[in-house]
This record gives sequence, structure tokens and C-alpha cells, in this order.
Amino acid sequence: MRGFLRVKELLTSKSQEYYTPVEAILPILPYIKNFKKVWCPFDTAKSNYVKVLREYGHEVVYSHIEEGENFFLTEPKDCDIIISNPPFKQKTEIFEKLFQLGKPFMILISNLSILDTTKRWELFSKNPFEIMVFDKRVRYFPDYGNQEEYTNPPFNSWYVCSKVLPEKIIFERLDRQ
Repeated sequence: MRGFLRVKELLTSKSQEYYTPVEAILPILPYIKNFKKVWCPFDTAKSNYVKVLREYGHEVVYSHIEEGENFFLTEPKDCDIIISNPPFKQKTEIFEKLFQLGKPFMILISNLSILDTTKRWELFSKNPFEIMVFDKRVRYFPDYGNQEEYTNPPFNSWYVCSKVLPEKIIFERLDRQ
């Protein structure tokens, strides 16, 4: 029960909410052409993931803790792939569930300390994964009403993927308009 309470506390922390700019979504599009139905489990209708993926012809279902759908307690949506930007502090629990589900995924996450725990090291050493590395830092923003007011975090973000990319490491450029 204690683990559940910790996860619930982390999931409901508003300070965890930083949103993904379109520039960080466009590079994934060539790699997901064959995945028609996408689940975005940490997103709302306002999400750039939802908007961009639909614009490019994907059927998108989404869910978010604020709408009563806890990723850890919700049955997985019917989908071909899972794509999102989850709260960074829950790396271990999120990747445990993703690997358990066995579906292809692309998760944008801080590259800081991705393998710094024995638990995550074990998890990644026993499951198929790839990474997409960008040439620049992703500049997240705190409010969909003003996407110009972004943060320039002191870390890089990568897509950690499973069963998506053709190679273990892919290098992509972020095109800032």
C-alpha cells in the first residue's frame, strides 16, 4: 500500500507538469508511420502529442490523472504504440509497466540518471529498447495557453523506445522555427 501512495502522490503533483513542444514530436513521425492507433497515457486533449499525431493521420486515445485515469491503475487502451512525456520522477515505475505491457513505446524523458539504479539497470538489461537523441535540449513549457514561455532545462531529453526504432541509437535534429 505504501508504494501505491507514493505513486499517487507523484502522479498528482502539479509541479511535474511540463509540456512537450511540437518541435520534439515531429522527429518521431517517420518512425511511427506503421503504428495507426496511439495511446498517450499522460496527456489531455490539449496535448501537442494528441494534436500532432491526429494531424498526421494517427488515431489517438489519451488519458490523464486529472481526468481520473491513473496510468498505473488503468487498463491499457487498445493501441499499436504508446507515446508520451510522463512525469520524470517516476522513471522506474513507468518503464516497469511499459515493459510489462509489451507494446511498442516512445517515451520522452530526461536522460539524467536513466540507468543509475540497480532496478532500472536490470530492467533495461533484460528488455529490448532503443533511444533517440536530439542535437539540442527540448524546451518544455508550463502552460498550453502560452507555449512561448518555455523552460530551458539543465538536462537533455531522449525518447526511450521499445520495438520502434530500426537501430539502438538514432540521432535527430530539433528544428526550432
